Amino acid sequence: MGDGMRLRPGRIGDFPAICDLLGYVFHEEIAGEVKELEAEVWEVERSLVADDHGVIAGHAVAYSRELTVPGAVLPAAHISCVGVLPTHRRRGLLTALMHRQLGEIAEAGREPIAVLWASESAIYPRFGYGPAAARLKFDILNREVRLTAPPAEPAGRLRMGDPATLLTDISKLYDQVRADRVGWSGRDDRWWRYVLRDPKDLRDGATKRYAVVHDGPDGPTGYAIWRAKERWNHHGPDAEVQVREVAAVDPETYRALWRFLLGIDLSRSVTYTLGAVDEPLQYLVDEPRRLGGTVSDALFIRLVDLPAALAGRRYRTAVDVVLEVDDPILPANTGRWRLTGGPEGATCSRTGEPADLACSVTDLGAAYLGGTSLAALAAAGRVRQLTANDPNAAFGWHRAPSATEVF
Repeated sequence: MGDGMRLRPGRIGDFPAICDLLGYVFHEEIAGEVKELEAEVWEVERSLVADDHGVIAGHAVAYSRELTVPGAVLPAAHISCVGVLPTHRRRGLLTALMHRQLGEIAEAGREPIAVLWASESAIYPRFGYGPAAARLKFDILNREVRLTAPPAEPAGRLRMGDPATLLTDISKLYDQVRADRVGWSGRDDRWWRYVLRDPKDLRDGATKRYAVVHDGPDGPTGYAIWRAKERWNHHGPDAEVQVREVAAVDPETYRALWRFLLGIDLSRSVTYTLGAVDEPLQYLVDEPRRLGGTVSDALFIRLVDLPAALAGRRYRTAVDVVLEVDDPILPANTGRWRLTGGPEGATCSRTGEPADLACSVTDLGAAYLGGTSLAALAAAGRVRQLTANDPNAAFGWHRAPSATEVF
């Protein structure tokens, strides 16, 4: 890293300089209310800085949250605020930060996995993070699509209001849906405030956020959060509805919420950037091309404690397989592991038996949430299937993993 450069734990007094650093890296100003909200979730005790004679030249932090994985909810280090000053690039700072951070997570022993979003897809696989969940971004011409399913009978009731006012219902519904949605992160009060942050300088000319809750005969069954951006052209109204989040406990509620969002008056487009690749909306409309869907990577998963991570999730079918894994950063994960389990649970332990499949920890992380197929990785030459004992089906899940927030 160079003479005088050192890694050290973050301190409270470092926060303004860290915000400046992240502003340089991501080309945005972190100030005012945004800065206050970032400070509220920032975990100084899990912050790492690269200090160059008093200058904060690099930073990374791990947030203590939960993540839904196939059949379970696990503690997961949520990695964020990673960056290096433009003046200090190509000196090994990022590598040093990532290695140190992974070592600390492993040593603490609380979180078997780590998860992050990548600003560029090529950055984090070299540290063992595999692309485990994709997102489907919609840019919908809402006046050119029609929902093919009729409204439910009897119809539910919609209540509209400020998200903070409706948060009691929204947070309960989120937790109810999250239990079965792989890739969704846990949210305590701090994280709800962060997710619902709505300072004017983040709106880009759009309205404040709105929320709608759907009530069924037995109580709330779903919600949506959105804002709108006023636009007019020579044809008339051309507003854009920007959907933040949709959660529903049943298909009828899901359809009702999207019927509402696609039918907002004076709007001509609806955007939704955090859809799942198997988003049911694709199969609810008569013109799916008008949804304007594009796929990109979302969550990257890193197995920190490999046996705990593999034993911590459930498997779609019975599995009894020996995996040979290579992990140059966390060598405790390297070796042969026998994974035995199924829909009810699993165990994973070291073994001397011959391997059925060989892979890197990066590619095992990519397959971990069930969204990246081991068979596809094998076809790409990323993993090696050594015997006929193929665990591909077991690693899948009934729904594709998705992400509800960028952290």
